[in-house]
Amino acid sequence: MTDANPPDEPGADRSVADGDRSVADRLRSHVSEHQTGMIQDLAFALAWVALVSLLFDFVFTSAPTWAYYLFMLAGIPAYFGFFISLEMARAQQ
Repeated sequence: MTDANPPDEPGADRSVADGDRSVADRLRSHVSEHQTGMIQDLAFALAWVALVSLLFDFVFTSAPTWAYYLFMLAGIPAYFGFFISLEMARAQQ
């Protein structure tokens, strides 16, 4: 699913084995490789939670709790739908 080579594969670009690196080094490496994607994920999550919270605080004030959780859960397919459609739009340009 990722473009990275597994460590067993010849040609894997690893100067130091993962077992020899500290957790902080591995975390720093992971964040530097996936920084843009992580920021986009965080921005979508914050926007979705804020939108649902505002809707249920001001619009659907008498809605049951399960509806709130259902809207929060709907953020998962909304996330994938948004980024897939964004990727398709970029491909068409």
